[in-house]
Amino acid sequence: MPKLLCPHCLQPLDDGYHGDCPHCGRTLENRNPEGALPFGTQLGGKYTVGAYLSADGDGLAYRGVLNDEKRFVLIKEYFPVTLCNGRSAAGALMPKEEKEVLFKTSRMDFKDLYDDLKNLTPATGLSTILDVMEENNTVYAVEESEKGMTLSHYLHLRSRTLTPAEARTLLQPIMEGVAQLHRSGLIHRGICPDNILLPIDGTARLTGYGTLALRTGGSELKSQLYPGYAAPEQYSAAEFSGRYTDVYALAAVCYKMVTGQTPVAAPQRRVRDSLESAHSLEAGVPTWFSQVLACAMRLDPAKRMQTVPELMSALTDPNVANAMFERGDNQISTSKIMGVSLVVIFVLVVLLLWSLLGGSKDGTTPTSTPQTVTSTVAGESSTEKATVPNLVGLRYATDIKGNTAYDGYRIVMVEQSSDTVAQGVVISQDPPAGTEKLMDDQIIQITVSSGPNLVEMPDIIGFTQANASKKLDALGIQYKMVMVDNDGTMAAGCVAKTDYLAGTKINTENVTVIVSIAGERDDTLVAQTGNAAESNSASPEGEAVTEGD
Repeated sequence: MPKLLCPHCLQPLDDGYHGDCPHCGRTLENRNPEGALPFGTQLGGKYTVGAYLSADGDGLAYRGVLNDEKRFVLIKEYFPVTLCNGRSAAGALMPKEEKEVLFKTSRMDFKDLYDDLKNLTPATGLSTILDVMEENNTVYAVEESEKGMTLSHYLHLRSRTLTPAEARTLLQPIMEGVAQLHRSGLIHRGICPDNILLPIDGTARLTGYGTLALRTGGSELKSQLYPGYAAPEQYSAAEFSGRYTDVYALAAVCYKMVTGQTPVAAPQRRVRDSLESAHSLEAGVPTWFSQVLACAMRLDPAKRMQTVPELMSALTDPNVANAMFERGDNQISTSKIMGVSLVVIFVLVVLLLWSLLGGSKDGTTPTSTPQTVTSTVAGESSTEKATVPNLVGLRYATDIKGNTAYDGYRIVMVEQSSDTVAQGVVISQDPPAGTEKLMDDQIIQITVSSGPNLVEMPDIIGFTQANASKKLDALGIQYKMVMVDNDGTMAAGCVAKTDYLAGTKINTENVTVIVSIAGERDDTLVAQTGNAAESNSASPEGEAVTEGD
């Protein structure tokens, strides 16, 4: 039998779960609510159930421990309150009478979702699903547990809104993760600041996974939607959600970050759309950036920006955004109207001249016939299928942008720093070259090198936290400030150490700054970007669960 561990401190227990832990002094008594798994329950011979955390229409969430690795995890138990009639004495869930089939179907949906996520993760920007198992007539999903805070809490701590560049940088891994979900045929449907975690070490991660029924109003489960971030199609089981549903939510999160205001909820917008543009709320938000958010948050899914790569690219480059608007993705431009008008006038003039000159010799009206390109192989004629061109190795600015050879495609560009590929050169593309072109205006996402992203690390040792933040902000360096107890050798509130020596050429991301504090501190708060000094006045409201609490 495996050694029992304290779910608070991970130390071994000799006398079971009663009284107080002899190591950390915290209570081992069961305080989980009635109906939840008791504190200390063993699952699958691998996990220990700790304190109950929360509930939604899908089930219950607990803090847990992976016994062999002495590692904190999050455990989610499928427990649909609308379909379940409680738990037997042995711990097995009991479906309600006449709800047995629906209970099993929803349980299968839950398991399939987390099986797919387990196979997909770990992936950039996505919280990892470690295990999925069946026990107690239900399913358990085990997710990684990270120290840090939610995006909601981080925004609450700040005294100013994020700039568009800061918001785009912070959301980059989340968008990449959602794009990966979409490529795997999954839709998140629950993207909001509460479900975005900012770990102490590493990039932002998206959590809050849920089944389709959980994220749809009027479904068989008690739905959980996030007003302001849930797309309008999620409020009715009769409407379909898709990739565009997550595009709406990502744009809404970005809107919150740059304006400081939660967007108007979709049902209210359908009655009277009073959503103000981001630019009107925050003058520092460029008009083109504001228009991209508006396009991605349209109430009609068919008129909304459709994919995350499009959103990523449009929020990064005003030229890409303006090109999308020219194509009519946001509005029909004046130049487009003029262009169509000129073509019509030209055709009318040609027809008039033709009629004045007596028409064609045979008296028939000239017509144009579309030509089909054919190839002959072994005496047989077949239509050639168009394929995606190879853009890797080309320069975006001179070889691709504005090149009429690619008029039949929509080129969506994202940038990525590279030490090996020259700035402006395409690193990769999706779909790959040679893939069959499936539709007119086929989208090709290209990743373009932004060159080495190096700056010189400034000397900030001894600076106050506020002055160090200003210095790093001015250089565009993203950083996290970690507070450590003052051992008497450092000035309180000043920078004691950085993970790079002054003068070192460094990447602008993930610099750690150690700041001393006076007295003891129970938690460690991190500012991912911007003014890290704002994290000193942290309050527990909205903070994500941290290991060892």
